[in-house]
Amino acid sequence: MTTTTQPVIEPGSYTKYKIILGTLAAVVPLLVAVLYYFPETFRIPGAQVKFLPAVNAVLNSLTAICLVIGYYFIRRNQVVQHRLMMSAAFLLGSLFLVSYVVYHSQVASTHFGGVGVIRYVYFILLLTHISLAVVTVGLVLFTLYFALTQQFSKHRRIARWTFPVWLYVSVTGVVVYFMIAPYYT
Repeated sequence: MTTTTQPVIEPGSYTKYKIILGTLAAVVPLLVAVLYYFPETFRIPGAQVKFLPAVNAVLNSLTAICLVIGYYFIRRNQVVQHRLMMSAAFLLGSLFLVSYVVYHSQVASTHFGGVGVIRYVYFILLLTHISLAVVTVGLVLFTLYFALTQQFSKHRRIARWTFPVWLYVSVTGVVVYFMIAPYYT
């Protein structure tokens, strides 16, 4: 006797959810850009957020660990465990994003003070990290969407891109944090 599960998202609402996800994939990076270019716009006097960069590094580290474990599970056809790890990665990534936005809504960007070759390394990592972080939001949302709607061939196709990009963004986020941490005021 075989049982089939129903998609989490009903087939009739696929278009509506694609529009919502596409909008989120565009709005989230725009919100981060607004915070970068207008850092004082949402400032709340007295808000204590100095601890959040370290929290963000921990969240990014845990996200990377969940991604690798989730990949391990799916390579061994352990779908339930894969689903749990990827759900944890999504939750941790979402918490990171909220924490990141809260921090950058309160504190102006910190400038890297390193000199010489390390300065070039830092900016190459930062530039690739930021560029890929912009596309990661959409990749993650649509990868999740295809899993929830049981469109597994589409899920696998996009996950082949999402996994390495998301892992790179998570790991470089931690590296960038450790490189800039000495310059936080």
